[in-house]
Amino acid sequence: MKEQRKRMLDRSILKHAIRDSFMKLNPMLMMKNPVMFVVEIGTLVVLLMLLFPGYFGADKEMSFNLAVFVILLFTLLFANFAEALAEGRGKAQAASLKKSKQDTQANKLVGNDIQVVSSTELRKGDIVLVSQGEMIPGDGEVIEGLASVDESAITGESAPVIKESGGDFCSVTGGTRVVSDRIKVRITAEPGETFIDKMISLVEGAQRQKTPNEIALNTLLISLTIIFLIVVVTLAPIARHFNIDLPVPVLISLLVCLIPTTIGGLLSAIGIAGMDRVTQFNVLAMSGKAVEASGDINTMILDKTGTITFGNRMASEFVPVGGVEKAELVKWAAMSSMKDETPEGRSVLELMRKQEYTSQEYTLDESLAAGGAFIEFKAETRMSGLDLADGRKVRKGAVDSVRQWIISQNGRVPADLEEKANQVASEGGTPLAVALDDRIYGIIYLKDTVKPGMKERFDQLREMGIRTIMCTGDNPLTAATIAREAGVDDFVAESKPEDKIAVIRREQEQGKLVAMTGDGTNDAPALAQADVGLAMNSGTVAAKEAANMVDLDSDPSKIIEVVAIGKQLLMTRGALTTFSIANDVAKYFAIIPAMFMLAIPQMGALNVMGLGSPLSAILSALIFNAVIIPLLIPLAMKGVKYKPMSSDRLLGRNLLIYGLGGMVVPFVGIKAIDLLVHLWI
Repeated sequence: MKEQRKRMLDRSILKHAIRDSFMKLNPMLMMKNPVMFVVEIGTLVVLLMLLFPGYFGADKEMSFNLAVFVILLFTLLFANFAEALAEGRGKAQAASLKKSKQDTQANKLVGNDIQVVSSTELRKGDIVLVSQGEMIPGDGEVIEGLASVDESAITGESAPVIKESGGDFCSVTGGTRVVSDRIKVRITAEPGETFIDKMISLVEGAQRQKTPNEIALNTLLISLTIIFLIVVVTLAPIARHFNIDLPVPVLISLLVCLIPTTIGGLLSAIGIAGMDRVTQFNVLAMSGKAVEASGDINTMILDKTGTITFGNRMASEFVPVGGVEKAELVKWAAMSSMKDETPEGRSVLELMRKQEYTSQEYTLDESLAAGGAFIEFKAETRMSGLDLADGRKVRKGAVDSVRQWIISQNGRVPADLEEKANQVASEGGTPLAVALDDRIYGIIYLKDTVKPGMKERFDQLREMGIRTIMCTGDNPLTAATIAREAGVDDFVAESKPEDKIAVIRREQEQGKLVAMTGDGTNDAPALAQADVGLAMNSGTVAAKEAANMVDLDSDPSKIIEVVAIGKQLLMTRGALTTFSIANDVAKYFAIIPAMFMLAIPQMGALNVMGLGSPLSAILSALIFNAVIIPLLIPLAMKGVKYKPMSSDRLLGRNLLIYGLGGMVVPFVGIKAIDLLVHLWI
């Protein structure tokens, strides 16, 4: 996909865009853009006058009519080219994705046997084995094993990612390749409904649906077109009253210059290019509405782990409590992690080995663990552990959760537990309590660090008027320390899935739009509730299905860039609309005086540009109207440069640049064109 960005304007895309510009002249297609459809009708009328001049009494106006026809035709082609170019970029990305979608052989498990079948024969629920060097035959979840997977066909990144059973990094995508080890995968999608299939259909620009904001603006443009159509029609009898002859091509020229053709020709391209920019950023938007909504976000909910911090919380110290010997704490901390395959669980055993706790007093009775039942971590309990073979129970988890568990076991909470947990939390670490049956043995000190530059990024969001809320399962002290270091506006400590939903609903009840990121199944309800939900591609199927955006790079902090892209889309549309309407003001001063000043000399006072003649004024305004569209195509494709600032400052800046500039540019442009046209006439 990164290579595709470099070829975004290569010859093949331009060639297809030019061809599609003519194909889109089909009236059935043009009707989707009412403003340009009116221009097309005017073009056809002038063409008929050229083909049958005697019937229309236009024998003496052939050269003028030909010039008007050519200019109007190019106006249509330029507008179609803008849309075709935007669509072509999406289609090029889709073509690249289609190459990665291929029929592969799959090792399907049937009972205890392996059956080699085509990937197209796999169905939801089938289980396949994928070994080193083999392609993953379909979307699924790893149910056994751990492997490095090359996802470059999807993300464009050459570095492989680790996929493992359990947790939030078990989701795999069909068309990616296993580069080491072996995994067992359960297929989660039917053929034709895979993630790549969805990506292909979504990046096809031609299949993009209009967003609510775009529909509203389109309605406004149609209303203006109808109003000016009525104005032009009524001008004919008014002109006859003053004995002024206004040929049909002149009236059509006036209509084309009065209606908002500039923004009408670029509106669809702006929307398509906006979604394309998100796709280029390796974020898959499920709809244009999601991209647009991201530009209006007021509140952003972010997980601490992996978003604000690096997320690799690792055990760094064992802290005994209640007079327990360190050897005992290490023993039961390690025992609680014997079957814990999470990075945190593995780090406990790694710390034990690293600090050389290998003497007899630290020896683990592996038979107790092997015969025991593993208790998985759950968001509701916030604990994990083992029910040992001899009946004893060892637990590891959040301090408050373990404390409540001990109390439920009629145990006693050590007096120094709170103090030592607070000390770990105040240093920005995460304390995990370790308990056996009715006794707490101590704390595992987990360390995590804030990503560089996060504070500055949150400052930018604050300038944009966006409030940031950090959600974390950590205790309030740890959460407060990280929140202060990162610079977020608020935080929710010891949060559960229902707490995230509660925060989102509370903000939405105040009329705010909310964005959040997530990757786990427990994040799915909140992702669905949020106005903009960004799921990680490495996350679970449930999270990706609940969200309206998927980050192919699995970078949770990318939500910040997504919001900026959304704001850029809205700002580009607003800026070019402002520029288009301001353009029309200059065209009024060019074409209206030209039509009437021969019969009404006083109208000459409005000819502030000093245009050469009525004929050259009309043609100059019409030529400028056509030329400005291709000149604005790069801006529509790239988007107006966005800088974080308040809404008032942003409005003032855009009015100055695109409002005032939109009036000055056509005055200069039309005058320059008139000098050339007047010489030709």
